[in-house]
Amino acid sequence: MDREPLVTIATSLGETLSARGLTLTVAESCTGGLMAAALTAVAGSSRWFGYGFVTYSAEAKVRLLGLDQEHLDDDHIVSEGTAVAMAQAARTRASADLAIGVTGVAGPTGGSARCPVGTVAIAWALPERVSAQTFHFPGDREEVRAQAVVSALAGLLARLGGGSLARP
Repeated sequence: MDREPLVTIATSLGETLSARGLTLTVAESCTGGLMAAALTAVAGSSRWFGYGFVTYSAEAKVRLLGLDQEHLDDDHIVSEGTAVAMAQAARTRASADLAIGVTGVAGPTGGSARCPVGTVAIAWALPERVSAQTFHFPGDREEVRAQAVVSALAGLLARLGGGSLARP
């Protein structure tokens, strides 16, 4: 896996967060800590990234994030609703300004007709709004995971780009 795109987008996001005095946390499922690894690869990231949650199992989502069972059955665990719940819970628990939640099926097994391998739901929680998007990434397990991280970080950067969101 080429890690350069991960570090490049994480560096750009880190510069934006640092300049605005904002903090970020993440709640990861299918990416298994890859997003936190990309963020902490940036020198000085401790100024804007305190910690993240790797909640790969349903049990972890309940214990660490406090998610309700409604988000964890087979029909909803990979959904925008679950990604939103993950992001909001992480933001609250970490007392962060911003949060990203990601859940999906990286493969090569685990997919279904409703939720094929490569399906990833990402949510971005900002102080005034929460948004989510579902992606269908091609490739093998590592490619799906890397694309999910790049899309999650780029999505947050895009959401921060248009406004003057900054900590008072």
